Amino acid sequence: MLLTMTTTHRPATDLGYLLVKHPGKVHSFDMPTGTAYVMYPQADDDRCTAALLLDVDPQRLRARSDAFELGQYVNDRPYAASSLLASALAKVFRTALRGASRDRPELAGTAIPLEIHVPVLRGTPDLVTRLFGPLGWQVAATPIPLDPALGGDSRYVDLHLTGELRLADALNHLYVLLPVLDDGKHYWVAPDEIEKLLRSGAGWLAGHPEKVLIARRYLAHRKSLATTALELLEADLPAPTEEEAELPVARKAPLAGQRRDAVLAALAEAGASRVLDLGCGGGALLTALLKEGRFTEIVGADVSSHALDIAARKLRLDRMPQRQRDRIRLIQTALTYRDDRLRGFDAAVLMEVIEHVDLPRLPALEASVFGYAQPSAVVVTTPNVEYNVHYEGLTGMRHSDHRFEWTRAEFTAWAAAVAERYDYTVTVRGVGEPDETTGSPTQLALFRKI
Repeated sequence: MLLTMTTTHRPATDLGYLLVKHPGKVHSFDMPTGTAYVMYPQADDDRCTAALLLDVDPQRLRARSDAFELGQYVNDRPYAASSLLASALAKVFRTALRGASRDRPELAGTAIPLEIHVPVLRGTPDLVTRLFGPLGWQVAATPIPLDPALGGDSRYVDLHLTGELRLADALNHLYVLLPVLDDGKHYWVAPDEIEKLLRSGAGWLAGHPEKVLIARRYLAHRKSLATTALELLEADLPAPTEEEAELPVARKAPLAGQRRDAVLAALAEAGASRVLDLGCGGGALLTALLKEGRFTEIVGADVSSHALDIAARKLRLDRMPQRQRDRIRLIQTALTYRDDRLRGFDAAVLMEVIEHVDLPRLPALEASVFGYAQPSAVVVTTPNVEYNVHYEGLTGMRHSDHRFEWTRAEFTAWAAAVAERYDYTVTVRGVGEPDETTGSPTQLALFRKI
């Protein structure tokens, strides 16, 4: 089982620093199913190729359940790229997968010309292209013919990928998509596989047009795991049944991005520098806040410790420079209870949060945020239910966890009542491309303390 990576970045031998494997040596690693080797068939300033060879030992495949007695010996595991090769990638190139390099840190964060070759891979040219094409690769997947006596093509392809990407991104694409194409993991898939998928898919999986297929196959068609993974991905990009559903008219930009931009604009309008992201979830808004230097203190708060863990990984808090790390912290709290840690801020954001609260509990949230924490400004966004008629196939609310969705009149009335009760002024506006009859898909209210 073979995979090669080639670069023409000069000096090309810097590939050895990125992979943390010296080009002048042959490196070997013991694996549960055999031995992995890393070697360099070519290594000079103009061109450098690193090869990962996995020598599978049939004796170590005994734990697999096969259809016949000699199944552990008569199979394609030693030759066709699969989850076995992905596991070898994770062990052998662990540092490179993280995008870290002690010797060439700047290069690790730079896109370089890369050529990936996988000589034998399960899959059709169409599927391989659908998976790798959206990630910036030029894909050449050539079917491998069967024996001439049989005629036709086999179920395998010879894959060549070319592109200019960060090496870490390339390795993470392979780590996720090789098992997806193989569609037969060699080990039991447990819930911790969700974390591996989200970690390796950070920055690209949420927006991939085949993310549903990827999640299902990567998680061995375990429906509950795939559903959970896809729901967590919504922190970056809502599923098609929500705000990002395909509409009959072209969109200028994804609604999730427009909503974040609208929130950032409202915070700038309020002159805020110390900001609370209440119900921060997986950290989509936190990432945008960190990019804005005017926000000197950022706090992400959520009732779910799991969501906070995802946000921490997404933000890469463990590797963040100390100066940046001092600007942000994550806390676990319930928004329906008073919390002294939330007091004294310039602004608080409730972005797509209130509709997840049971209506009888909403007054408790209002009292906690507007009455007790009392930030100088509060930004609230929520779906406009009138706009739902534009989402083809949507028969209920935009998300299964929504407790309610309001019309524009209902949201305006609620905002006015809260403002009067807690001494705020409020302005309400739409977010997203407006329709003449139904208005914009999202509603935003900016509260300012009197």
